[in-house]
Formats: sequence, structure tokens, C-alpha cells
Amino acid sequence: MQLQLMMSSDFSIFRVGISFIMMCIFHKSTEDSVPELSPQKYFSTLQPGKASLAYFCQADSPSTSVLLEELNEAAKPLQDYGISVAKVNCVKEETSKYCGKEKDLMKAYLFRGNILLREFPTDTLFDVNAIVAHVLFALLFNEVKYITTLEDLQNIENALKGKANMVFSYVRAIGTPEHRAVMEAAFVYGTTYQFVLTTEMALLESIGSENIELAHLYFFHCNLVSDLTQQCRRTRMEQSLTTLNIHLFVKTMKAPLLTEVAEDPQQVSTIHLQLGLPLVFIVSQQATYEADRRTAEWVAWRLLGKAGVLLLLRDSLKVNIPQHTNVIFKRAEQEVPVEFLELHDVELIISHVENNNHIEETQEDEDNDMEDPDMGNSYIQDDEVAETVYRDRKRQLPLELTVELTEETFNATVMASDSIVLFYAGWHAVSMAFLQSYIDVAIKLKDTSTMLLTRINCADWSDICTKQNVSEFPIVKMYKKGENPVSYVGMLGTEGLLKFIQLNRISYPVNITLIQEAEKYLSGELYKDLLTYSSVSVLGLFSPTMTTAKEDFTEAGNYLKGCVITGIYSEEDVWILSNKYAATLPALLLARHKEGKIESIPLANTHVQDIVQIITNASLETFPEITVENLPTYLRLQKPLLILFSDGSINPQYRKAILTLMKQKHLDSLIPCWLNLKNTPVGRGILRAYFSPLPPLPLLVLVNLHSGGQVFSFPSNQSITEQNLVLWLKKLEAGLENHITILSAQEWKPPLPAYDFLSMMDAATAPHPSRKEPECTKETDVPENDKEQHEDKSAIRKEPIETLRIKHWNKSNWFKETEKSLKHDKEL
Repeated sequence: MQLQLMMSSDFSIFRVGISFIMMCIFHKSTEDSVPELSPQKYFSTLQPGKASLAYFCQADSPSTSVLLEELNEAAKPLQDYGISVAKVNCVKEETSKYCGKEKDLMKAYLFRGNILLREFPTDTLFDVNAIVAHVLFALLFNEVKYITTLEDLQNIENALKGKANMVFSYVRAIGTPEHRAVMEAAFVYGTTYQFVLTTEMALLESIGSENIELAHLYFFHCNLVSDLTQQCRRTRMEQSLTTLNIHLFVKTMKAPLLTEVAEDPQQVSTIHLQLGLPLVFIVSQQATYEADRRTAEWVAWRLLGKAGVLLLLRDSLKVNIPQHTNVIFKRAEQEVPVEFLELHDVELIISHVENNNHIEETQEDEDNDMEDPDMGNSYIQDDEVAETVYRDRKRQLPLELTVELTEETFNATVMASDSIVLFYAGWHAVSMAFLQSYIDVAIKLKDTSTMLLTRINCADWSDICTKQNVSEFPIVKMYKKGENPVSYVGMLGTEGLLKFIQLNRISYPVNITLIQEAEKYLSGELYKDLLTYSSVSVLGLFSPTMTTAKEDFTEAGNYLKGCVITGIYSEEDVWILSNKYAATLPALLLARHKEGKIESIPLANTHVQDIVQIITNASLETFPEITVENLPTYLRLQKPLLILFSDGSINPQYRKAILTLMKQKHLDSLIPCWLNLKNTPVGRGILRAYFSPLPPLPLLVLVNLHSGGQVFSFPSNQSITEQNLVLWLKKLEAGLENHITILSAQEWKPPLPAYDFLSMMDAATAPHPSRKEPECTKETDVPENDKEQHEDKSAIRKEPIETLRIKHWNKSNWFKETEKSLKHDKEL
């Protein structure tokens, strides 16, 4: 897109010409959009203030046709910024230090005039987006601040308070399409706003961003802040980072926050309508003007970048509107009548706008698909994981944060220190996708962990992987001196692996010998740095003579290592804890740190598998947020789901009402939970399967997955209170409520066992008496001598290394009896 059409008032960064010059003699074509120059001619054309990028090739150098094609493609967008592109042929008759030798060919040089500004390895200029992004990034050095720490961001924010606003963006890597879009926006708006860029995921997490895997852009409203101790208000751009979306977003930030009008809403037009955004009119009257204005301003901040908000003065209005109308909604499309609404909750207004915006975006995407159904087929892969790896192939990972092992260094490394080893294959898409998560873990643990993170490519070192009994990719194993190697079998993601590593820093169960130490353990003070990864601490209480019970608990604690914190107390004075917490020995004390309560569970006549099941169920949250990762855990409980769908955090009053009913045992037969559509966007698809059309959020539904598939909806015209919920549940129990839909009983099977990802998720969380591997770990036999200490012999392998492949993760027949009842799980 030619940005010059939209930058008439903002374009003031560069008033000098820029040249983008490339030197190469290959693939001459009359169709090329750039001229070819000799070195002498090229340097004679350089002028003060003008910039150029020169790429030099020798006459006998290897072909660089791919790079040339990308440069030719980049010529047009660069011309939109006054940047010209040219080729320069290196010839023997003319010498230049930039022509160099063949080994020096992998660089490009950026000049302004005859001054060298920057040199690039040519592999960073891998496509059009990377070329445009790198050139603008180098030239906009003063307009775009690159930062790596939260302190850097805070310093810039403090410097801007009361003076100017800031555009802060995170991109996964330099040279991506998102990076190009940010640079193009900075080219236009760089003198109006301070642009700040980072590629540090940890920095994005520190400001509380959700879904950090994607590129983000925030507008910091620092110009309005006079108090240096006050934080700048932030507005996140929720659309994808494209040049057009950023331009539209910044335009809305420049528009007035709230406008007062006294005319027919159908005739009102603002910048928002021109940008394709709807309008929300808050209807006011003289008697309630101040309160209505405060409400309108609050709504305006919530909808900033999504809709325009206006305060409509009813008393001065010449047209009639319905008496009870307090909100009017006007779509961006012309000739569409306005909607007269009666909404008495700010959240209902927000939900109405966001739901309608989502429907419009979905329809627009479908229209685009219809216009060009084959668009992008040249690079879309059948396997979505392989496609993602392909798209991220140029992403530069900080591999130096992990140690690369070989057959010669493997034993020496894992014997010298406690180590985490990633076994992967460079040709395997899932391995390469998980490698990114593994590196993210390394970033989070940098300079804080005593565990050495390493990796070994089994495609190169098959013998060592065979000795370690690696039969599937990828797999992570933990090696500790004097202990069995432990394998991670959880979800292939950053958070699950990080939890596994952190919780394995200590041995379980922890042997506690003092009452004071036990109290610190139960309060969370003893291992407070681990509470982020385990919200429940389990303490087994036994008298010294209960040998069998202690052995069973110890085995269960070892079985659950890496999943939950377990400890054991078996001293003569155990009766003190027993009396204090009303526990009959043997017993478990469950400390729920988030809720601040401790409960006791008797362990009389319980075996290992029973203890594991008790602890596993107790580790579940009381009122959990449902995500893709934890859904199988709650489905396995075989109870109907009572789900509160919300577009963001839920109302504290709703939470209080549901928790109160849980405490009163009204919801024992259900699984109360909630789903944040911002964290789990697939929830919108679920709701569309339940409702047509989609009503405003929040929505409370009961889904009876395991018995009939009926879906019931709590009346949207009622508030979610204890009394209303109890009456609704009684009607459900009496059969007086009609279901809104019935889920299909069709079972959605994977095309191949290796694609049965739901079973993989079950395998990561489902304990069973017959199971021989822990919930989050699996252990191997203790080696007989030190020389074989780090050779994993948990199973005898007869197949050669060539048969290494992805295998079905679910290696045992756990929970076969529940297969029939899981028909509806796949539908959800």
C-alpha cells in the first residue's frame, strides 16, 4: 500500500531521498524494476543526505537469484518512501573494497551519502518484509528506541509524562512482517509519538500482557499524566499488526475521547465511522448529566480503538427515541438503522460492541476467503505445526542459552552437573516447534537456575539417543547425580516444562522433622518461590510406627514429583499437628495457598494409587479458568460443566455468588468454571455452536457432556446471584428448563494415532492404578554402576535407530473404561 496517501499531515521524518543499491551481475533481466550500475557509476551517484544499501557480488560467485528476486519485489514499497533500488556489477576493471572476496559476499552495506551506517549479513534480508524492516529500522534509529528490560521502558515512560505519548510494540523477531508494519508506522508518526520496540518476551510478560506468543502494540497515554508516580494509561491494539491496522489504531488514539451531541444519531458522523468503527451513544438527560458523563468516559476508555463514544443529550434532541433507551448503537455501514438498547451494566455495553465487531471481522475474513480461495497455497502446509515452523524459519533463537551436546560430551556433561536434556530431531517439525518453547524456558531461567539446560540433535547423534532409550521426539529428561533419569511427559509448552523443572529442584516428599518447620511448610513460607507452580502443598502425617502407610505415601510423593509439592512428618510429637487440624492418623493435610485454608483427609486403608488420586483431585482449583491445556483434566471428572463465559476477568460479585453456592454444597454434582475469551479465543466458536445469534456476555451455561449432550443457558435477563442460581438449578433438576441445543454424539477421531493430541493431554495428567509412570514424570531403573549411570535402560530396544519416529504418546491403556463417555468431549 502506498503510505503517502495517508501521511500527508504526519510525514516529516525524511525530506531527503534514499537509495537502495544492490551490487550483483547475475540474472540480468529487462523485467527488473531496478537499474544496473558499475561501482564507479554507483559511487558517483551518492549525494549528501541520501541513503543507499549496497550488495556486492563477484563475477564468479554462486548464484543469488532468490535474494535478487526479493530485492526486486522490495523495490516498489521502498519507492513509496522515496527509496530507489539499483544493482551494481562488480567487474575486474574497477576495484572496490566492498566487492571483496567470495567469502566476504554475505554482507550488505547501508550508506548515507558516502558514510557507512550499517552492514547486514545478507541472510537477514531473507524476504521483502525483512528488507523493508531492516532498512527503515536502521534509518529510524533516533525515532524508534529498542529496549530489552522493564527498567528501560519505565525510564522512557517517565521521561514522556506530561510531554508526549508513546507507541510500544513487541515483535517476535527483527525482520518479520509485524516488524515491518511497526517501522512503516514509525516512518509516518515518528515525530509525533515516541516509538519503542522490543523482542524480549519476558518484558512483554512483565507488563501483564496476555497471549504473549503474538506480536503486541500498546499506546501509552503519557501526555495526560502530570504526576510522575502515576502510570501512563495503556490501550492495547487488539487487531493483528499490519500497516493499515496500526494506522487506523493510531488515528483513533488522536480522536476525541468523548463528544457531546444533540442531534439525530442516524445523521451523526465522526472519524470513527470513516475508519470503519461503530458509534456508541450514551443517552443522558439534565438530571443525571454528571453521572452519565462519568459513565460515558469510562465506557470510552474501555472501547478506545474499538468504537467512538458520544454523550447524547436527550433534553436537546429534536427527534424522539424510545423512553427506556439509554444506549444507541450505530454500525459503520451506511444505510443500516441504529439500534435502541436498554443496558444497565457497563460490561453489557462493552460486550455488545465487541461481539458485533467480532461478527463483522469474521464475515470480512470469510468474504476475503471467497474472493481468493487459493491465496497463499504456495506456502500453506497440510500440517499446521510444520506450517508454523516454516513461517518462523528465519526467527533467530538464542541457542547459546543452552549447551549443545554430542556423543563425546554427553556423559561428561550430565555427570558433572544436574542437567535437563532435550532430545530432538532437526528434521522433525514438532521438535523444532518445541525447541522454541525450550529456549523460552532457558530465557526465563537465565542466571537463576542451578540446572544446566542442554540439547542433543538425534538426527546427528543417533547412538547416544539409542542408549538413552529415546523412541519419540521431542522428549526432555532430567539427570541428577545419584538419581534415576526422569522424563517429562507433560504438555509441549513453556509453562508446563518450566513447572516441571522448578518443582524438581527439591526431592519429594520433603522430610520435615520439626513442628515449626511443618507450620512454615503449610503456610507456604518454606517454599514460597515454588507456589507459582503448585498452589497446593501436601503434608502426610504419620506416627513413627506406621511403616506401611509411610512407604505408600513416599511412593506416591515420588510418583507425583514435578507436579505438586509433597512433604512427610513422622515424629513422636505428630499428635500436636493431628489435634490442631482435627486429623485422624494417618492423614493428609492439604494447604490451599490461594484460598488460605488447610483441610485434612484421612488415609486409613488407602494404597498408593488412592493417595495419588486424592492428591491429584485436591490439586484442582475450586473455581478454575478453563483453558485448552487443563480442559481434559476436568472432563475426566465426568461431571456436567457449569461455565461462565466472560470477555476478560469475571465480575467479583459473580465469583462470590458461585463460591458461596459451592461452599453450601449446592454445586457438588457440577464443575463450576469460567472461560476468558481473551485468553482462550476458541470459546467464541463454542458459544456460536450453542447460540444463534450470540447474546451479550457474560453468559452462564450448563453443558451435560457425558449424559445426553444437552446445553442449558442461564436467563440473560437475570443477574447472577445466589438466589437466582439456586432457583435455576432447581428448575433444571425438576426438568422445567428447556435446553438450547444438544451436542452431536459424533466422535471426532484423529486421522492417525500420532495425531491423537487429546490422548496425549490425558496422558500428561491422568493417574491410574495400573500406571507405571508418574503423572508428570517417568523413572528408569537405577543403574548398577557409575560407568553406566546415564544410560537409560528402562526398556530393551530391539529396533534399530532408523525406526525412531513419533509414537503414540498414550503408552498404556489408562482410563479405557471412559472412552465411550468421552464422545462429547471432542465436540467441545
